[in-house]
Amino acid sequence: MPTTTLPSQYSWSSSYHLCQAEQAIGVFDSGVGGLTVVRKLVNILPHERVIYLGDTARVPYGNKTASTVSKYAQECVQFLIERNVKLIIIACNTASALALDDIQRIAPVPVVGVIAPAAESALRHSRSGRIGIIGTRATIHSAAYQHALQQLSARYDRQQELCIIAEPCPLFVPFAEEGWHYHPATRLVAEEYLAPLKYASIDTLILGCTHYPLLTDVIQDVLPNVRLINSGEEAVTVASVILHDRNIHALQRSMNRTVECYITDKSTAFLNVAERFLGFPLSIVEEVHVGK
Repeated sequence: MPTTTLPSQYSWSSSYHLCQAEQAIGVFDSGVGGLTVVRKLVNILPHERVIYLGDTARVPYGNKTASTVSKYAQECVQFLIERNVKLIIIACNTASALALDDIQRIAPVPVVGVIAPAAESALRHSRSGRIGIIGTRATIHSAAYQHALQQLSARYDRQQELCIIAEPCPLFVPFAEEGWHYHPATRLVAEEYLAPLKYASIDTLILGCTHYPLLTDVIQDVLPNVRLINSGEEAVTVASVILHDRNIHALQRSMNRTVECYITDKSTAFLNVAERFLGFPLSIVEEVHVGK
């Protein structure tokens, strides 16, 4: 099987602005889930400065139309561009599925979604070609993962035909935000949601929502012999390759705060939930307005 390579969508043109190593990486999500991506960024790229935007005033994106998701996502990207970031990670599967092309058209820096990196990893690790996907209804119904898997599978010489099973798991998001990682109710719902995937004998499962890694233990317990693919972590891996290829990775730790966090609505219990997602406390969270 081939080694990991950057999908063609990450082949940037000369029109991209020149970036400097000390500029921050921008990350956005519709809420707190993208902080699992920030956690991975901090772990594998500890010298990098990160600017995170959580669009908590308009969460969730998963029940909105494609045009609305694209509008919101472009406004979030514009906010990050105005803060002079050198690369943007869309830490939202719904926005990656419905708005990536629109965002890449307006962004003067490379933009990494979560769909293609996760699909690439799933194909690389699957032995049988039986791959499962779980995510929000919007992500699953967009068929973005299904299309990515089909397109990328041509690069793999398989004995078996590719079989894709996709299931929406909307209740996993509130369970993750409530911290019900080991709650009996979470286990019962997981058994219900994941039953078709177990019946289909998948060997690889894409966690197509950045909330879902917090429920890894219960998902793995229900599907004990299945390889779990964390879409956010895979996007961070691609981002790291791009930074090194362009020679704009930070060589020393920034003197500024490592993570700058902005949200569009402070009425939520963001700090308490954020600490669970991020793995360490955020000292400062600023409320901002994005869009018109």
